[in-house]
Amino acid sequence: MKAFYYTFGCKVNQYETENIRQAMNALGFEDAHKAEDADVCIVNSCTVTAEADSKCRQLLRKLRRLLPDAVIVLTGCYAQAFEKQAKDLGICDIITGSRNKADVPMLVCDFIKDREPVFFVRPFEKGERLEPMKNHGDSRKTRAYIKIQDGCDQYCTYCVIPFARGHICSKSPGDIETETNELVSFGHKEIILTGINMCCYGKDLGGLTLADAAEAACKAKGDFRVRLSSMEPELLTDRDIERLASLERLCAHFHLSLQSGCDKTLKRMGRHYDTAMYEELVKKLRAAFPGCAVSTDIMTGFPGETDEDFEASLDFVKRMRFSSAHVFPYSERQGTAAAGFDGAVPVRVRQERAARMRDVCLDSQLEYNRSQVGRTLRVLFERERDPRYHRGHSDEYINVSIPRSGDGSLWRQIADVRITSADVNGCYGEIESEA
Repeated sequence: MKAFYYTFGCKVNQYETENIRQAMNALGFEDAHKAEDADVCIVNSCTVTAEADSKCRQLLRKLRRLLPDAVIVLTGCYAQAFEKQAKDLGICDIITGSRNKADVPMLVCDFIKDREPVFFVRPFEKGERLEPMKNHGDSRKTRAYIKIQDGCDQYCTYCVIPFARGHICSKSPGDIETETNELVSFGHKEIILTGINMCCYGKDLGGLTLADAAEAACKAKGDFRVRLSSMEPELLTDRDIERLASLERLCAHFHLSLQSGCDKTLKRMGRHYDTAMYEELVKKLRAAFPGCAVSTDIMTGFPGETDEDFEASLDFVKRMRFSSAHVFPYSERQGTAAAGFDGAVPVRVRQERAARMRDVCLDSQLEYNRSQVGRTLRVLFERERDPRYHRGHSDEYINVSIPRSGDGSLWRQIADVRITSADVNGCYGEIESEA
């Protein structure tokens, strides 16, 4: 039998889907390269926005029309946070939540045998351990993810994720080192440490911190680098930054979620920092990692955001000079405190503010890329898709291109590239010396 996999959302979901796929392969299921060839369709859902929910429902309806006899599985955050809505669709044969994804392969086997629908969304409990998951590598990919942490206890007023992911739990440093070794031995040259709230790593392990996780991954043997995925800004201490700066394999790229550059808005959002704290952290990272990239997420049109609040946010973002940014308009989420706030901003205004913010961020992105001209960057090359260029990403997560010469491939190779020009999309250069 063949299984098709579809992943919505974040890097954590990508890691979990890959874990499910490998477990299904171990039971004898083959990968379907397109949905219409599948006997089983597994959808790993996201619920970070209402649009994500809508796209998930649309896909499920499409799959059922396309494959009336296939086994359709819904797992992940949407199923966890909105179980009744998922059931009421009347589409899925199996619905599971966020903390029992490892059960999916056996649930599929049970359904094939008994044809009995399964609805198993387990409530979260304080003190529960991280669900055991370990990936062994994917020969099709350059990078590999390790989920080091799950859950969030911050409860920002706009966010449904604590209800979809539960309480904080972490993977032990020993397990992180072991998994990194296995992934590197499989040929992966970049290991990305990911989690729902990365900077909360280790709170459930006797006071360990993100630096412990990064050190564990960097201990592994081989030619590779380690990257940290998106982080909340309020929990990185000076000592953590010092320890991270000592790791030669760690990429100098930090994605620090800002959300707003206005202190009044941050307070309404329930964020645990202000702009002064955020700016100070960025200064410390740039001092510890000269030339590092700092990217971010920014929301516009949060309830109560006035024109003056937005202008303050815009001015702060200009001052931060981010290397890149994900900008998006606020959308209401059922079950969050902000959904009931007064001062709703018209959708048109949210979108107009997002467009202005994107323009500012693109200017900063262009400035950062141009600042690389004349530098030599370490670049990991990815799959060859462009007949004109070899393309990859630097440690700073800059898209770097060099002209192709001949038919040779640089896939999964790391090389030093001298940057000769840049535009808003990335940098261009030539190989200086191969690593």
